[in-house]
Amino acid sequence: MQRAALALIWIIPAWCWSAGGTAVPAAVTQAIAAQRLPPSAVSFAVIDPDSGRLVLSQNPDTPRSPASTVKVVTTFAVLDLLGPSYTWHTRASFRGDLNEGVLDGDLILQGGGDPYMTLERWWSFARELRAKGLKEIHGDIVVDDTAYALPPEDPAEFDGKPNRSYNVLPNALMVNFQSIEFRVVPNAAARRIDIIASPAPGNLSIENHVRFVAGRCSASAARVDFKVDSAGWDHVVFSGALSPHCAERSFARVLLHPNSYAFGTFVELWRELGGKFTGKLRVEAAPPDAQALLSFDSLTLGEIVRLTNKFSSNLMARHLLLTMGEEHMGAPATLEKGAAAMSDWGRERGLDLQGMDIDNGSGLSHRTHISVLQMAKVLSAAYHSRYAPEFLASLPLAGVDGTLRSRMKMTPAGAARLKTGHLDGVSGVAGYVTAASGKTYVLVCLVNHARADSGGGESVHAALVKWILDDL
Repeated sequence: MQRAALALIWIIPAWCWSAGGTAVPAAVTQAIAAQRLPPSAVSFAVIDPDSGRLVLSQNPDTPRSPASTVKVVTTFAVLDLLGPSYTWHTRASFRGDLNEGVLDGDLILQGGGDPYMTLERWWSFARELRAKGLKEIHGDIVVDDTAYALPPEDPAEFDGKPNRSYNVLPNALMVNFQSIEFRVVPNAAARRIDIIASPAPGNLSIENHVRFVAGRCSASAARVDFKVDSAGWDHVVFSGALSPHCAERSFARVLLHPNSYAFGTFVELWRELGGKFTGKLRVEAAPPDAQALLSFDSLTLGEIVRLTNKFSSNLMARHLLLTMGEEHMGAPATLEKGAAAMSDWGRERGLDLQGMDIDNGSGLSHRTHISVLQMAKVLSAAYHSRYAPEFLASLPLAGVDGTLRSRMKMTPAGAARLKTGHLDGVSGVAGYVTAASGKTYVLVCLVNHARADSGGGESVHAALVKWILDDL
C-alpha cells in the first residue's frame, strides 16, 4: 500500500497539471508596471501541490535564467536519490613503515568530495590522526584529489573576480571553502597596522605595506588596498594608510590553490596539535599498496542540503551535482555524469525536465535555464516526497533566516519558505507559501531583465506572496 501511494504521488505531475482561470491579480500587475518591467520579462507559477492545479501563471513555459533558485532542483534530486543520511568520506592512509607513532614514509590525504570540510572539521581530522598515535611524518604529504575529473576552469570567467568566495571551484579535497579571513587592525600602542590571517598557513606569504597614520580617520588615512601578487595565489600585498581612529577592517578571499590550501592548513593544524613534519606537498593518486589509517565522515546529506539552501552555497551545490553523477555512473565524478544523473532522475520521477540546462547545479552560470513550470513541478513532487520534512526545512524562512532574513519581514513567521536567486539581470524565488486558510502552495517567480537585480524583481515576488497569503 505504501508503494502504491508513493507511485500515485509521482503520477500526479504526469497528468494533472491544469491551468486555472484566475486572472493575474491587480496588485501583481501593478508591481510589474511600477518597476517598469515588461510583462514578457516576468514568469511565475502558483500550483496547488495536492491537486496539481495551476492556480496562477504568467509565461510559465518560457525558459529563464534561474540564478540560485535552481538549487532547489539540485538539492531535492540528490536528497531523493541518496537519502538524508548519506555521507562523504575523507581518508588518510600511509605508505612506508609506521612504528610507535613515527611514519618513515608518506601520509596520503584522499578527498572524497566532502562539501563542508570547514577549518574546525579539518582540525578534528588532524586530531583523530594524532589520537591514533601518529606523531611524526618523515616523508611527504600526498594529496589525492582524483575523485573528481574536471576540465580546467577560469574562476574569473563569471564576473572577473576569481578570489571571491562565490566563485570558488569544486575539488575532491576542498577545505574551508579555500578561504582566508583577513583582519586589518590599527595598533596604536606599537604605531603600526597589523594584518591577521585566519587560518595562517605557512605557504601563504603576506606583505604588509599599510602605513600607520596618526590623526583622525579621513579619506587619506582610511584606505587599505589588497592585491593577489602571484599565479599560485600564495602571495598577497597590502598597501595604503590607516588611522588608529578608523574601525577595524575585515574581509575574506579565496587564496592558494585547493591542494596547496589543504596541505598548508593541515600542516599548520598538525604542528599546533604537537605533530612533527618537515616534508613537502605532492599531488598524485594514492598508490594501490597504501595502508588505511583513518576514514573521516562528513555531515549528513540532510545537514548539507540545509546549509546549501539556507545560505545559497554555490560550491556545495556543485559538489552535490558531482556526487549525484559519481553515485549514478561511477568514479570519477564529472559534470557530464551529474547532468545525466539529473536527467535520468527526472524521467524516472515523471518530471518533464526536457530542455532544462542544469550546467553546474548552482545557478552561478550564464548557461543554466529552466521554466517556472518545470521548477514548480519539482517543488510539488518534493512536497509529497518521503523526505519532504528535510527538504522544506532547508529553505530560508521569510523575515527569519538564511537569505530571506532581512526580506518580507511582515510575512507571518513560517508562512513563506523560499529559495532566493540573484544575478545581474536575474531575480527569483522558489518554494512554498502557506496561506491564511492553512493550505500550502508552490510559488516560483523568475524575472529576467536589466532592472531585476536592482530591486525590480523583489516587489513582484512580494506581491505574489501577499496575494497567496491573503486570497487563497
